[in-house]
Amino acid sequence: MLLDTPICDFGWKAPDFTLKDPDGNSFTMSEHLGENGLLIAFICNHCPYVKTIGERLAADAKELQSQGINVLAVMSNDYQHTPDDSPPNMKKFASHFGFSFPYLVDEAQDVGRAYGAVCTPDFFGLNKNGELQYRGRLDDAGMGDSTGRTKELVNAMQTIAKTGQGPQEQFPSMGCSIKWS
Repeated sequence: MLLDTPICDFGWKAPDFTLKDPDGNSFTMSEHLGENGLLIAFICNHCPYVKTIGERLAADAKELQSQGINVLAVMSNDYQHTPDDSPPNMKKFASHFGFSFPYLVDEAQDVGRAYGAVCTPDFFGLNKNGELQYRGRLDDAGMGDSTGRTKELVNAMQTIAKTGQGPQEQFPSMGCSIKWS
C-alpha cells in the first residue's frame, strides 16, 4: 500500500531509543545526536521505493556524514511475515548499497510506533536538540531518472545543521506501508 508521510511537526521531541544492528551491536539515538543533528531513516529491504533510492540514500548519507551530520537507519517491519526484511537480509542490503551508517532492527516495533513512522522510506531530520525539523522526501527524482535531482534531504539537513531549523516547504516522502505485527 502506497502512503505519504505526514507534514513535519516542527519542534516535536524525538524519543530516545537503543536498537541493535544485525550483528548485535547496540546503538543509542541520543549518542548519535551530534552538534549538526541527526537523520533517522525508516527503511526496509523489500520496498521498491527504498530499492530505487538505495544508491542515492547511501551517497547522500556519506555527504551528510562528511559534514558532521549523523545518520541512523531503522527497519521496523515485522520480518517474521516479511522474510526479505530479516536481519541477515538487512546485512546483505546494507552491503549491497554500501551503507556507511548503522542499519538497526526494531524487532518490537516500538521505535517505529513512537515516531509515528508510516512508510518506507520515512525520514526524520532532527536538530542538535533532538527536535524534528524535516519530515520529507529524499529528493525530487522519486522512482524516475535521478539526473539533475534536487537533494531536498541533504539541503534540509545542511540548513538544520547551520540554523537549527528546517525548511518551511517540505514534500512528503512516499513508499510502502510499514508492516506491523
